[in-house]
Amino acid sequence: MAQDARQLRIGVLGAGPIAQFAHLESCVKARNAELYAICDAAPDLLERIAAYYAPRRTFTDYDTMLADPDVDAVIIATSDTWHVEASIKALEAGKAVLCEKPIGVSVEEVERLREVVRRTGRVLQVGHMKRFDPGLEAAKAFIDNEMGQQLALKAWYCDSTHRYTMTDAVQPLALKSEAQKRPSHNPKADLRRYYMLAHGSHLVDTARFLCGEMTEVRARLSERFGASCWFVETSFANGTLGHLDLTVAVRMDWFEGFQLYGENGSILARTYNPWYYKSSDVEIFHEADATTRRVLGADGHFFRRQLEGFADTVLTGARQRGATIEDGLASVRGMAAIAESVRTGQAVAVPSMSGAV
Repeated sequence: MAQDARQLRIGVLGAGPIAQFAHLESCVKARNAELYAICDAAPDLLERIAAYYAPRRTFTDYDTMLADPDVDAVIIATSDTWHVEASIKALEAGKAVLCEKPIGVSVEEVERLREVVRRTGRVLQVGHMKRFDPGLEAAKAFIDNEMGQQLALKAWYCDSTHRYTMTDAVQPLALKSEAQKRPSHNPKADLRRYYMLAHGSHLVDTARFLCGEMTEVRARLSERFGASCWFVETSFANGTLGHLDLTVAVRMDWFEGFQLYGENGSILARTYNPWYYKSSDVEIFHEADATTRRVLGADGHFFRRQLEGFADTVLTGARQRGATIEDGLASVRGMAAIAESVRTGQAVAVPSMSGAV
């Protein structure tokens, strides 16, 4: 792949599965970024990962990596629990930040992070990589330039009981270590919360990416035979009505996508298991000439594409195409509002939501 003359020197925090499957390869393949450093608390894991990816430097201490003046930016690929604190440390050290989603687990901690972003003036991008799916980018371009008024959105994210059969066939085994740093609590101890943070964050951000600000949600939850299903009625500031379906896990193939009805056309999308690196199949119907068009989206490495977009913003001042801190905060508010609506059985206003997911 052709390389740009200017390279953003990246330090990756965390050498666990998400770094191995997504971010380290993205740094190596990106046209405008360099995998300069890897930091992980487990020396044996760090040694094995570094032997393959050959960064210039390795660190077992995050503060020491941040003190390196040659590190321009960090990718935070740790447990959700540490996203906010790790982001704040990097911003305070003068680094740009690309942090895995969700940006945080409570509204208040993300608001605290937002203040640091504003004060430091540094770039922070949330890793909602689906915004860099070529199919969804084509849908967004149609929405912004041709669709006119929106009427209604139906979106769904349904994980499959067969996901690991699928992914184990296409992914290498993740390298692990007994010395890996883990949160003091088990994130999966509360599955409702875990599913919302891990999977609901994608669904909420995609809905906002397509339709703008969510103003109200009314949610119901059904839990049966080990599966969980959230049906969420949503209202958007632009008047669009929405219905979100988050189900973990369906007894069928991975099922993700959306339908969006508008004034001058409609969109039908099917999104694939992300580890296939396959662009969404997006059919865009144009009312003016009664034709349906679909972008090929041959380059489906959205993790690499999000890094390149991030690097463009940091290096050249290009418009930030990825999710901003405001998007990350709105996503956490949306998830917290859904959880509150399930608890109370009432509609919940999203913009005024506070508390934890």
